[in-house]
Amino acid sequence: MSDPSAIITAIVIAVGGAANNTALPPEVKTPVTDALAAVEQAAPALDQQVGDVLATLPTPVQQFAQQGIDNAAQAMSEVIPPQPPPAPPIPLPPADTPPRPDPAPAEPVPPADRAVVPSPGTAATDGSDGGYWSSANFADTASLAPISSVLPRLTLAPGNTFATFVPWLNKAGALCDGITAPTLAALYSAENGFRYGPSAPVSPVGAKGPGQFMDGTWRTYGKDADGDGTADVLGVADSVMASGHLLCDMYTQIDSWKHQGRVRGDTLDLAIAGYNAGLGAVLASRGMPSGSPDYENQTKPYVAKIRASEAYFASLLSPFGGPALSEAGARVVQSAMKFLGLPYVWGGGNIHGPSQGGFDCSGLTSYALYAATAGKVVLPRTSETQWNVGLERPLAEAVPGDLLFGNWGPNGPGHVAIYIGNGQMIHAPTTGDVVRVAAVFDDMRVRHVM
Repeated sequence: MSDPSAIITAIVIAVGGAANNTALPPEVKTPVTDALAAVEQAAPALDQQVGDVLATLPTPVQQFAQQGIDNAAQAMSEVIPPQPPPAPPIPLPPADTPPRPDPAPAEPVPPADRAVVPSPGTAATDGSDGGYWSSANFADTASLAPISSVLPRLTLAPGNTFATFVPWLNKAGALCDGITAPTLAALYSAENGFRYGPSAPVSPVGAKGPGQFMDGTWRTYGKDADGDGTADVLGVADSVMASGHLLCDMYTQIDSWKHQGRVRGDTLDLAIAGYNAGLGAVLASRGMPSGSPDYENQTKPYVAKIRASEAYFASLLSPFGGPALSEAGARVVQSAMKFLGLPYVWGGGNIHGPSQGGFDCSGLTSYALYAATAGKVVLPRTSETQWNVGLERPLAEAVPGDLLFGNWGPNGPGHVAIYIGNGQMIHAPTTGDVVRVAAVFDDMRVRHVM
């Protein structure tokens, strides 16, 4: 497990290398060097402080926050290259002036796919199809506490897989009135921590993939949602849509039972309990499964954890939930979100991914549009020339995936970003900053490219 001091150490290495390789005057370089040494010495003590803060959070948020810290440390090790020998300083031009010719392409940084063995779960009969359902969770005895404002930055660190789930969580959260995207996100955090693919953990009783499906349930609900020809229990799209359909069916059935007087309780609470313990357990208990140690120590805390973290995931999902989130727009946003936290590098990046350790603003948009369209959209390399692609539309009509242009000058826009919804954008701002989500600038204009 990574720790905060690893992140600080990586930053110190990077900043220290920049200081040593830049022609700073002694009166500037000496204080910088001394400050970095002091930060590096203090880093180990931060581990205990962060651990104390994490201990105050609800259990599902603890897991999500720790995963974000781990991902950030891993991403730092991937995006910060070994420091070269000192070289003559090269003056940096203003952000996004016409860049040097693209350097050799660099492979995109892939999403982290680290497997962590989940806590032991307990199987229970799934009344939906006679199979079994398992959750990799156990009793939550932590008290609820305010969620730190730094968690969204950590959980959306480079390499984190959450952005990969976003378009499918939103799509599955629109299948029926009772099930929302934040509920599904909270459930997926509890089930398998957004881990997917061949390296995703399998529960002790054989539940698979990010949604922890048993074989019997998957035979009923597993469909090819993304059109790749396979219903993949280990994948993102197929699992999330299967969970959405399953929860909607459970919600409808439980609502019917409530009207018949056969069960009592909050319909969503009972649907989540059914996902963990099976609809048969809900009906047998005439509401929230109870009596069995498994229900008392696993199912009830499982429901409480998911409901307690819904608001947190709603805040994470809110920038993505703008109007008309098309599949194409979602892919553009997803392609850019993989690089949150990557340094701004003037002239950095192209259609193949980051170069020289990062992106500039038009390098990021070039990559995101190219990757999202499988090479069908190839943008010119600078913000000024990208402005000539597509059709302008009013800012009020912007949809996720549109390009935003600002910092206007005599030759056109000096900056370009990608709209992600709700007045938010993702962009590579300027030298010394990183790829980040921010509010749309006041002077920005919109081009619809796809």
